[in-house]
Amino acid sequence: MIVITATFRVKPEHADNWPEITRAFTEATRAEAGNHWFEWSRSVDDPQKYVLLEAFDDDAAGAHVNSDHFTQAQTDLPPYLEQTPKVINGVLDIDGWSELGEMQVD
Repeated sequence: MIVITATFRVKPEHADNWPEITRAFTEATRAEAGNHWFEWSRSVDDPQKYVLLEAFDDDAAGAHVNSDHFTQAQTDLPPYLEQTPKVINGVLDIDGWSELGEMQVD
């Protein structure tokens, strides 16, 4: 599985609307074959910072970056950002989430 974490610093005047700004891109990506998750979170310390967690089957990530909606996002999203997003990605030998045993809920 390819797991990707990216951070987006949104211009202050667009930060509250970022979920709506990215809605079409988000929905199209979630509908892709091989997508496991595509989840946005907003920082509790910095209201301009959003973190994107995404995961794909190994062979699906290439299709994602070559999709029409990804190409459209490359044009549509940068005007709303203060800086180029930062990314970390890697291939993990997993097939989904594991429980965090150190915080077991009975």
